Amino acid sequence: MRIGMVGLGRMGANLARRLLRGGHGVVVWDRSLAAVSALAGEGGGEAAAGTEPAAHADGATGLSDLVNRLEAPRTVWVMLPAGEPTEGALAELFALLSPGDCVIEGGNSYWKDSQRRAATAREKGIDYLDIGTSGGIWGLERGYCLMIGGPDAAVARLDPIFATLAPGEGTALPTPGRDGDPRPPRGYVHAGPNGAGHYTKMVHNGIEYGMMQALAEGFDLLRAAGDTHGLAMPLPDVAEAWRRGSVVSSWLLDLTAQALAGDHALGAYAGRVGDSGEGRWTVQEAVDTGTPAPVLTAALYARFRSRQETSFADRMLSAMRHGFGGHAEAPPTAPAPSTGQPDGPLPPTATP
Repeated sequence: MRIGMVGLGRMGANLARRLLRGGHGVVVWDRSLAAVSALAGEGGGEAAAGTEPAAHADGATGLSDLVNRLEAPRTVWVMLPAGEPTEGALAELFALLSPGDCVIEGGNSYWKDSQRRAATAREKGIDYLDIGTSGGIWGLERGYCLMIGGPDAAVARLDPIFATLAPGEGTALPTPGRDGDPRPPRGYVHAGPNGAGHYTKMVHNGIEYGMMQALAEGFDLLRAAGDTHGLAMPLPDVAEAWRRGSVVSSWLLDLTAQALAGDHALGAYAGRVGDSGEGRWTVQEAVDTGTPAPVLTAALYARFRSRQETSFADRMLSAMRHGFGGHAEAPPTAPAPSTGQPDGPLPPTATP
């Protein structure tokens, strides 16, 4: 298949490259000409010796040029920060695309914004998919976990795209007793109608906050035992042992072990931990639905506190965020900006 990719940041560029490796053609555009030039001409997929790659990337000069380079029914994936960058690009695309085309919004938009945009797309006969995308800066090699919201027919038509981007079954053992939809075991799920994809990703990131906080606080307690009880424990070795066979083994623990192996004190990090929006949205949803979420709420507040005074646990949180997403630390005071959108009362977010 051939697809347009708008936004070539940490995630968008690697999404395009993974599609190329899977044999799909890609037309790319970004406001940065350097980002477009870096991808234009790249190829991938299987090709006979001495021939051009089976798939290649074309650089577009703008959204109109990108749409014109695609064949109907067109598919354009928008991978931009939530808020005005996404809002502006979608408005322009809705004016350029035709009935039967499809827009995918893969950033971390607020789920109600996704529902509103999908309604606008439907009025024009355009399919709209909101896709929560997890994988960070490692997705090119590991694959991306996709949480998809939108109509069944569009999701089915674009399955080759999702199957290429997803991790596949890999080495994970099948879940005993599970049957049904074959897509989730390969790392992507049709979560429901429009809004469900971004809602699922919002909750995913809220859970991520809680898991990270638990690891950070636990290792901080191990570190404190050396001063308080004379139990000087080798934190890098503990993390390494826990990675194998422990019930807390996870990718986040892998990143923790990696960070500690490089610097036992995590001195490269100040420990001012940012929050990119989804944690706030998750907590607000817990309030709105009356769903108890004390762990997720406390994890969010811990990030707020880290910008006032920091600890070893905060440095570990910063190390994990940098490890999976390449995120820079927050400034000493980091108020969350407003979306400026009627359906998005909580702050915009960059893609993790």
